[in-house]
Amino acid sequence: MHIDLPEKRYYSIGEVAKAFKVNASLIRFWEKEFDVIKPKKNAKGNRKFTPEDINNLKFIYHLVKERGFTLEGAKTHLKEEKKQALETFEIIAKLEDIKAQLIKIKTQL
Repeated sequence: MHIDLPEKRYYSIGEVAKAFKVNASLIRFWEKEFDVIKPKKNAKGNRKFTPEDINNLKFIYHLVKERGFTLEGAKTHLKEEKKQALETFEIIAKLEDIKAQLIKIKTQL
């Protein structure tokens, strides 16, 4: 999944939900369910997601929405094989970004 977010230090929950094409309530739910998502909160309680949180959300989205894992299965997968699975996912994400850029260049020619 390719997500178009500008390079920033922090993202609001609205920006994250829009990028993933899901409701903000799903992002809040995943925050409660998965320990790896730890957005910072300001004095008002607004969530501010870091790029690391976005990468973790991408991985969770991949497991749950694209590969069809249950929430419990995704949690187990994250705990047992996090390092290896995350590295593989990052490589796939980079390749998908390269593919998107090449397609964009092709359409410009």
